Amino acid sequence: MKVTKDLVAASATPIVLGILAEGESYGYAILRRIHDLSGGELDWTEGLLYPLLHRLEKLGHIESTWRAAAGERRRKYYRITPTGLAALAEQRRQWDTVVDALKQLWLGLSELPAEGRP
Repeated sequence: MKVTKDLVAASATPIVLGILAEGESYGYAILRRIHDLSGGELDWTEGLLYPLLHRLEKLGHIESTWRAAAGERRRKYYRITPTGLAALAEQRRQWDTVVDALKQLWLGLSELPAEGRP
């Protein structure tokens, strides 16, 4: 199954903010977490993630710092800000509304006779 670009775009901000609410992380680890959370169904590229991280940083939702561990190359670590936590709470409220509406709709559809179901 391929998740549509529209759905990926709509869910990108709350997914990344949610991951960073778990704790600070860097790009590759964020991509791995998204892959793991979706059971491999979401396979984002760097070309999707990094512009989003830059936009979220410009909005003040996240902050970044460069760090290098001994023997490793430098990595840019991202962490969520209080403004980002507030944005995540609002995103969650909105997504809860959408998911609840879809569940109600789909429950109603499952109760239709077989010939009336999509």
